[in-house]
This record gives sequence, C-alpha cells and structure tokens, in this order.
Amino acid sequence: MNAKQGVFAVIAAVAIQLTLGIIYIWNVFQTGIADMIFDGNNAAAGLVFSLVLAFFAVGGIFGGRMATKYSVRRVVFVGGLIIAVGTFIAAWTRPEFGWLLWLSYGVMGGLGMGFAYTTTIACAQKWYPHKKGLITGIIVTGLGFGGVIFTPIIEWLIAQFGGFGAGELNTLMVLSGVFLVVCTIGSIFMVDPPEGYMAEKTTSTAVSATTRNFTPKEMLRTPQCYLVIVAFIFAVIGGLMMIGFARPIAVARGLEDTATIGVLAIALFNSVGRLFWGTISDKIGRINTLIILLVISGTFSLLVNTVQGYFIYVLIALIGFSFGGILSTFPALTSDLFGSKYMAGNYGFILLGFGAGAIISSQVAGHFANISYAYDDINLMFPAFVIAASFAGLGLVIMFILKRMGKKA
Repeated sequence: MNAKQGVFAVIAAVAIQLTLGIIYIWNVFQTGIADMIFDGNNAAAGLVFSLVLAFFAVGGIFGGRMATKYSVRRVVFVGGLIIAVGTFIAAWTRPEFGWLLWLSYGVMGGLGMGFAYTTTIACAQKWYPHKKGLITGIIVTGLGFGGVIFTPIIEWLIAQFGGFGAGELNTLMVLSGVFLVVCTIGSIFMVDPPEGYMAEKTTSTAVSATTRNFTPKEMLRTPQCYLVIVAFIFAVIGGLMMIGFARPIAVARGLEDTATIGVLAIALFNSVGRLFWGTISDKIGRINTLIILLVISGTFSLLVNTVQGYFIYVLIALIGFSFGGILSTFPALTSDLFGSKYMAGNYGFILLGFGAGAIISSQVAGHFANISYAYDDINLMFPAFVIAASFAGLGLVIMFILKRMGKKA
C-alpha cells in the first residue's frame, strides 16, 4: 500500500505542478496587460511576474514550515485556495488601481504557488530518496508542460473574451476556478511516507551529499546555504528574461503570425530540460550539471542579437532547455547538501534566490524593452541579455567554489 501511495502522490504532484505552470506563460498576458492596465509600461506589467516569483519563495518558506507542523495535504489545499482567490480578485483590476494586480495575482498568487510547489517536491523526494534528480525532474516537468498545455487554451480564452488587450482579465477569472479544483483534488493524495519507509541513500555523485538532516535554522548557519542562494539568483536571470519576453521579441522581429511558437518553444524545452537534466544530475552530480547549464545559458544569451528569422525560436528553445535543467537541479542539490526531512522548509529559503533573480530580470529586461519599443528597435534590448550572461559567469564561479568546498569536506 505504501508504494501505491507514493505513486499516487507523484501523480497528484504532477497534476498540481501542471496547473502552477501557468506562471511561466505570463508573456501571453504581458503585452495586453501592459496596454490595458499600465498604459503600455512593460516594466510595470512585468512586475506582476516578478512579484509572483518573489512571493513564490516566501510562500515556499512558510509552506515548508507548515508542512512539518501540520501536513502536506493541508498546505497544498491552502496554497491552492490562496492562488485561486488571488487570481479571482485580479480579474477585477482596472487602470485606476493597477496596484490590485500586483497585490492579488502577484503577491497572493506567488504565496499560494510557493505553498504548493516546495511541499509537493519534498513529498515526492521522500518517497524516492535514491532517485532525487529523476523524481524532481518528473515533478517540475509538470510545471513546464503546464505552459505547453495552457498556452493555446489561454490564447483561445482571451480571443473569446475580446482578444489581446481586452480579454486577459476575464481569462484570469476562469483560471481561478482551475487552480481551486486541481489543487483541492490533488491535495487529497499528498501524504508523506511513514517514518523509516526507505533508508536515506543516493546514487548521485553530487558534492557534499549528506545523510544528515539540517533544520532550516541549522542550514542558515552554513556558508553553502548562501552560496547556493546567490548562485540561484545568477543562474535564473537569462531564462526568466526570455520567458517574460519570448513573444514580444518574436513579434518585434516580424514574426507576429507565428509568435506563439516562441512561447510554446520555451515552455516545451523548459519542460523537457527539467526531466533530462534531472536524470543527468543523478549520474554526473548536481554541481557538474549546473556548470554545464550555466555555460549553455550564458553563451546563448549572448547570441540573442545575432540570430535572425525563425532561428530565434531555436535560440529560445535552447535557453528554455537550460533553464528547465537549472530549476530541476537546485531542489536536488538542496536535498543532497542539507537532507530530505526538512527539504520543504529548506528549499523555501533557497527559493529566495529565485525570487530575487525574478525581480532583477524583469526590471532589467523591462527597462531595455521600453527603450527598444520607444525607438522601434528590438536590438536595443540586447544589453539585458549581456547582463544575464555576465550573471551566469558569476554563477559558474560559485559552482567551482562549492565544488572545492565539497572536496575539502
């Protein structure tokens, strides 16, 4: 029975993550929301996406602590309720009070997603501690595929409600119901394995893999914790920039009729990358995997300005492929370094790096996007991706420091 419970928990986690994947297709809403609510200000509209990701990290911390004190099932249900209510309120936003969108979809949506995201990953890892990379890859692949599945659905809904620049808010109202139903049903199957269900073990060659379970307080006393958080900040900036502006970039390149391909490309390869690199990290180690991913992300960020025509979709896909791997490897790295027992709470703190990276990426990309739109030249957005590549280089330095620390240990 225990084994079946583990399978059901993983299936439920994937279903929940599929729904949460809506977060990664904000670029479908970006231009319309900017025009409707923020008078064409892309940075202001992009802040919604940033707040979701920033409070996503905060929700992960509180959700992880609540899961330890209460249960995964309750935390996932509460998370789904918060995001459903937040999305419903967001549908009532008007230009006179655009801040409501930041508070509802941004803050509330982010908190709810954080509650559900970290706890479902931690729960699944406990059922399969010997395959952390693979199982984490499977769970977060659901998050990526959510973008693939929901992109055409959301675009269809927007069209039914009046088209881009008119139908986004009513679409959010529909999505609030989806969040509520899926998270409520999925939470029923989310349960941790009994104590001692399977001995903690790992086949990973990850640096400093441990069998000790650090509490969040203990983890925060280690230098590795802060190195991982800062590395996370640097690692995600390039991918988040492309996720937020894949469609606008394609449109500006004269590919408006096929711009949805850019959205689907980054969502699809983001998903595939999560499973692929999660599996690879079980074989070559988390640090080595992240080194490869940072090289890929930094290199292709520097090529954004040189690629022409439909090849832009190839570049978007490759950046999404590396970004997906980054998101599946950091949870497994956290579990390797600090143990599985308090993984939900620990990873919530590590996600602060993701949230900080989200804010930095949206503001930098939004600033240069505004400049490029003002002068009708998308090439003026290129400095944003140069900055992203530079951050990836700094992330590489931290990975080598962590690797050296692991060897000394």
